Amino acid sequence: MIQIATGDSRPIGKQIVDAVRMKIATGELESGDQLPSVRGLAQQLTVNPNTVAKAYAELTAEGWLEARQGLGLYVAPPRQRLSDAERARRLDEAIGRFLNEVVALGYPHDAVQARLLHAFRALVPRKTA
Repeated sequence: MIQIATGDSRPIGKQIVDAVRMKIATGELESGDQLPSVRGLAQQLTVNPNTVAKAYAELTAEGWLEARQGLGLYVAPPRQRLSDAERARRLDEAIGRFLNEVVALGYPHDAVQARLLHAFRALVPRKTA
């Protein structure tokens, strides 16, 4: 379900959070889908269960997941999880990080735009399927 990369600069917990968010955002995980247990995902990824528990807690606090007493964690019904101002702030931050990485590679801006558009469009069929 989720994969982590040992060479990734992000901590493992952040990789888990990002992977679950992406799966929900693209429709791979839908409202009501159950997630693996903390221990189950920890074994699958060969990571400490505390790492998975913290990632799940963050996703629950942000409204991506909901806990059902005695049943586990499920994808929460869709809703706007962040205020418009917070969404804009995070978008600006992400664009800034992206630009810092990409500018140093020396690609012309039209090539970067084309690659970005292609990558974005590749996500759309998963979300609408």
